[in-house]
Amino acid sequence: MRARWQRLDRDDLWMRLGVLLLALWLAVTLVLPLGSLLIKSFRDADGAWVGLANYASYFATPSLTESLWNSLWVSTLITALVLPLAYVYAYALTRSAMPGKSVFKALALIPILAPSLLPAISLIYLFGNQGLLKDWLFGASIYGPIGIVISQVFYCFPHALMILVVALSMADARHYEAARVLGASPLRTFWTVTLPGSKYGLISAGFVVFTLAITDFGIAKVIGGRFNVLATDIFKQVIGQQNFAMGAVVGFVLLLPAVLAFGADRWVQHRQVALLTARAVPLVPVRDTARDASLWLFCALLAFAMLAMLGMAVWASLVTRWPYNLTLTLANYAFSNFDSEGWQAYRNSLSLAAWTAVLGTVIVFTGAYVMEKTRGFALVRSATQLMAMLSMAVPGLVLGLAYIFFFNAPGNPLGFVYGTLAILVINSIAHFYTVSHITATTALKQLDAEFEAVSASLKVSLGRMFARVTVPVCMPAVLDISIYLFVNAMTTVSAVIFLYGSDTKLAAVSIIHMDEAGFTAAAAAMAVVIVATSAGVKGVHSLLTWQLSRRTQAWRMR
Repeated sequence: MRARWQRLDRDDLWMRLGVLLLALWLAVTLVLPLGSLLIKSFRDADGAWVGLANYASYFATPSLTESLWNSLWVSTLITALVLPLAYVYAYALTRSAMPGKSVFKALALIPILAPSLLPAISLIYLFGNQGLLKDWLFGASIYGPIGIVISQVFYCFPHALMILVVALSMADARHYEAARVLGASPLRTFWTVTLPGSKYGLISAGFVVFTLAITDFGIAKVIGGRFNVLATDIFKQVIGQQNFAMGAVVGFVLLLPAVLAFGADRWVQHRQVALLTARAVPLVPVRDTARDASLWLFCALLAFAMLAMLGMAVWASLVTRWPYNLTLTLANYAFSNFDSEGWQAYRNSLSLAAWTAVLGTVIVFTGAYVMEKTRGFALVRSATQLMAMLSMAVPGLVLGLAYIFFFNAPGNPLGFVYGTLAILVINSIAHFYTVSHITATTALKQLDAEFEAVSASLKVSLGRMFARVTVPVCMPAVLDISIYLFVNAMTTVSAVIFLYGSDTKLAAVSIIHMDEAGFTAAAAAMAVVIVATSAGVKGVHSLLTWQLSRRTQAWRMR
C-alpha cells in the first residue's frame, strides 16, 4: 500500500484530496440531511423510535392519502398537456423556416426568470373572484386544480422546450431524403422518422415536467385553495401543526415519485444511442408556406399567452386598488407598507443569489475538474458521482425540511449556520448542484487530452494548468453555471421556505406572506422585481458570452 501511494506524484495526491473534499461536501449538504429526515420519520414527537407507525398513520388518514392521489393525477395531467405543446413549439423552432424563431425562443423562456408564484398571481387577477375574465370559466373556480394546472403548464413549459429543442436539433437529412424518395407523406415521415428520432428527448422531458409539477410548492400554496397536494401537506404538518415526524413522512412520500422519475430518466438516457454519425448530413429546414404559417400562428398564440401572464402581473402591480380603482401607481412597490421586511427581503435574495452563483460555481466547476482528471480512485469517484447526481431527484421542499433536522440537531457542530444566510446558500448550491455539475463535466470532456500531455511534458502543475488554460477555455460553461445558480436562487421558494431566519427573509417568501395577508398587488410587484432582476442578469450573461465568442473567433483566425 505504501509503495502504491509512493508512485503517486504530488498532483495525483492533490486531485485525490480534492475528490475526498467534494465527497465530504456532498455528504454533509445532501446525504446526511436526508438521512436525518429518514430517521425522523421513524420517531414520534418525543423522539422515541416507533418504526413504521408514522407511515401506517399516514396511509390510514384519508385526507393525507387524498393529497397523494391529487398530486399524482394533477402532475400526470400537467405532463400530458405540456409535452405536446412544447414538442410542437420545439418542432417549429428547429424544423421550420418560419420567421422570428429567435424571438419566439426568447419569449418561451420567460417563465424560467420568474418565481413559480407569478403565474398563480396572474391567474387570480384574470380568473379569480374579481378577475378580469372570470366569466370565461363558466362558474368554475380558479382556486384549485384548474389554477394549479394552468400555472404549472406555464411554469414547466420552458423546461420541456429546452430538452426537446436539443432532441429535435439532432437530425440526419439522409433519413428524410430516403423517406421522400420512397414516397412517404409528410405525416408518415413524422411518425416513422421524426418522432422515433426524438423519443428519448420526449421521455426525458416528460419525467422532468412530472417531477417539477409534483414537487412545486409555491403555485399550490397561492392558488390551490382547499385542493391539497403533497407539497402543501408538508408545509401544513411542519409549520401549521408542528408535527415534524409526520412532515418527514410526507417528505419521503413526496421524494419517492421524484426519485422513481429520476431513475427512469437515467435508464432511458443510458439506452439512448447516437443519432448522428460522422457521415451525417445536417438537416436544413425547407420553406413550406402552409406549414410555416401554421407553426408561426401556434408559436404566436403560446408566446402571447406567456406575455399576457407576465403583463397581467405587471399591470396588477401598478393598479391602485383592484378592481375599483385602476389608476396606475407605484405605491405597491413600497413593500414596507405590506411586509415587515420591506425591500430588505429583496436585498437578501440578491445576496443569496450572488453568493450562490460565486461559491456554487467555484465548488461545482472545481469539483467536476477533480472528478474528471483524477486517475484511479474509482470507488470513491463513483460514490461521489452518485451523490452529485442525487440532488436532481430531491425536491427542494424535502431538502429544506431535511436541513431543519440535520443542522438544527443538538450537538451538530454545524448548527451555528442555522437561521443565517449561510444555510440558505448551502441549501441552494446543494439543490441545484446536479445540472451545474453536468454542465461543467460536459465542458471538461470536450477539452483535448493533449493539453494535459503538453503540461506534463513541460512539468507544469495541474493547478497552474487549471488556472491558465482550463478555466479560460471553459469560461462559457462557467458563465452558464453562474447564471443558472443565480436565477434559480433568486426565484426559488420551496427549498428555502423552512430555513430563512428573522434577518434573512427572502423576496419569494415575502410574496407568499403578502399574498396570505391579502396584499396581492404588492406580491405581484415583488414577483415583477424578481423577473426584472433575473432578466437583467441574464442580459449581462448574454453580452459576456457574445464577447467571449467574438474573442474565440478572433483567436482562431490568427
